[in-house]
Parts: sequence; structure tokens; C-alpha cells
Amino acid sequence: MIIDGKKIAEELRYNLKQSIEKLPDSHRPGLSVILIGEHPASQIYVKNKEKFAKEVGINSQVIKFAEDISEEELKREIIKLNNDPKVHGILVQLPLPGHINQKDIIETIDPNKDVDGFHPINVGNLSSGNDAMIPCTPLGCYYLIKKVISNLSGLNAVIIGRSNINGKPMTQLLLKENCTVTIVHSKTKKIEEICQKADLIVAAVGNPKMVKSNWVKDSAIVIDVGINRIVVDNKNKIVGDVDFENLKDRVKGITPVPGGVGPMTIACLLENTLKAFNRISGSAPH
Repeated sequence: MIIDGKKIAEELRYNLKQSIEKLPDSHRPGLSVILIGEHPASQIYVKNKEKFAKEVGINSQVIKFAEDISEEELKREIIKLNNDPKVHGILVQLPLPGHINQKDIIETIDPNKDVDGFHPINVGNLSSGNDAMIPCTPLGCYYLIKKVISNLSGLNAVIIGRSNINGKPMTQLLLKENCTVTIVHSKTKKIEEICQKADLIVAAVGNPKMVKSNWVKDSAIVIDVGINRIVVDNKNKIVGDVDFENLKDRVKGITPVPGGVGPMTIACLLENTLKAFNRISGSAPH
């Protein structure tokens, strides 16, 4: 089974649009995205975020700054957005220029408006099992997994990659579902043997086709977070971290790249923006 992330993201956006259309026009969720510099991939991501935000009825604005903006100036802009009652979600598009401390910028964002889910307060709430803003990519992965199998209790899950953006929050989501979770990374020995026992594999390392067919049993679900640009026959091609072609016909479920996790990441950002709006408006608990 190929898990169609585009279709599932479309369903999620449709449901969000239905919820937002019930709100008065004067009181809609507001999302502010800060984009620094001319990073090509970031510009594409931001353009898509803006497009889909408007589609569901979220008031979206992109605030662009030159590459040489100072850290202090960027913090001042974030504080303005923290204090703006029309802004419910704030996202600073990563990566940031080298002279800006990413950790300090994330910590400047109001945790209630942190729709990326990267603020330490949201990280702590997620790991403690409390209500939290969940990072968009692992949340999207979670929804894709649940489309294939609703009850994850007792499954052996292997997460390849230990990043704060995906690996660690993905672990917390699956632990909450009573999975037995193993994180493997660059220093792990015999990764393939660990993967062979997995009912569920989430790969997020940025290594093209790293997960080979013989690493994966037939009954497994494979979620591929990787986006890698390679050259095949003098043409640029995007592939994931998983050998999709040799797995797609035999596993229980697998996401393609592109068209799998990517669309879900943006849809979950919009869901987080509505969640932030509901929290700030008092219609949902903090």
C-alpha cells in the first residue's frame, strides 16, 4: 500500500476549512511566517505555506528580511508578533544565517504561538504527556501511520535519526501510543538488524535510499521523511531515505517521496495555527 500524503493532507485541510468557515470573518486565525534571506528551498516552502493557509481561511503574512538582519532586530520583530492579538501562530523559517543563534530565536517566540512546536516549553510538555504544540513533520507522520493501522499498541517502532525536529518528538508520539521505540543514528551498530525486527520504521536522516529492501520485513509500515536531491541520467531527481521502488510492492504501507510526508507537514502547520487560535481565544485549554 502506498500511503497518499497528498490525499490525506487534502482531507485535513478540508476539515480545517470547514471549522474556520464557522468563525466570523473578523475573527480568523492569523499566521506570520518570517523568511530571512534568499534560500531557494525555504522560499518554496514558505510559498506553499502561504498558498494553503489562504485556501483554508487563515490570515497569512510572510515577513521577509535581508540575510544580514541582526539577531537583536529579529528578536524585536518576534516580540512585536508575540504582542499582536491578530497573530496566533509565528513561524521562523529555518535554517537561519550563521550569525543568528537558532536556539535563542526559538525561545523568543511565545510558546502559545509556537506553531512549529520547537520552544522548550512545548518540547517539555510533549515529553511529559501534557497538551503541547507538536512539531509538524512528526505529527504528519503520525497521522499517516494511523491511516494504515489505528491501534499501534505493542508495535516495535524504529526511528532512524535523532533530530529535535523529527526523531525525538516522533519518539514521544509513539511512546504515547504504547509502541516499543528504538532510535538509531550514525553511531548505532548493525542498524539493518534492528530495522529487520521493526513493525514500523520512520526514516529521517537525509541519506538517499539508505534503508534497503532487505532491512524491512513484509508486514512493516515505512514512513520516509527524507528529501534528497540526486542526479540520475544527468537529471535532478528527488528521492527519500528509503529504497522505495524495491519496497512499495510488498510492505504493509509506505510513503512516497515526494507526495508523502511533505504535504502533511504543511497541513499540520495549519492545524497547529487553528489550535493556537483556539487556545488564545479561550475556546481550548492552554
